Amino acid sequence: MTILAFCEWLESTSLAALIKESAYGFPIVVGIHIVGLVFSVGTLLWVDFRMLGWVMRGLRVSEVYRTLAPWFIVGFATMLVSGAVLFTAFATLAYANVYFRLKLVALLLAGANALAFHLLTQRSSVEWDAAPRPSLGVRAAGLASLFLWTAVILAGRMMSYTMFSFPGG
Repeated sequence: MTILAFCEWLESTSLAALIKESAYGFPIVVGIHIVGLVFSVGTLLWVDFRMLGWVMRGLRVSEVYRTLAPWFIVGFATMLVSGAVLFTAFATLAYANVYFRLKLVALLLAGANALAFHLLTQRSSVEWDAAPRPSLGVRAAGLASLFLWTAVILAGRMMSYTMFSFPGG
């Protein structure tokens, strides 16, 4: 089965029909996706800002992370599930959309950045965790996270503007 055939199959499911054909399916799922975005990226920004040494300089990076992690993890899970539901309804349009592909690449790179930070940079946290301005590697990971999540959000918005034709537009 090709990827396009899989996308076509997804669009034939009852979940896709619910999102496309019901009056409230699409707006509710998009609303949930945006709430997930607020909790995920909105709280992760504060961790990134602390990693850059811009805010909360009196707190350890690990404290900020531990305090906000439940919020951005739940938010990310919410975005992932709601995004998958939206994809189900518009899979072929998304598959053909360059901004969808850019969004996926940025998501993968954001995940790789987080993984590299946890596996490599965090090992030396004893040296930089309490520093008002953490090491260059920590700051680079925070800046990359900010950049990549911005790219994810912008690509997601551009998907909406390029996948659907609106009357009069």
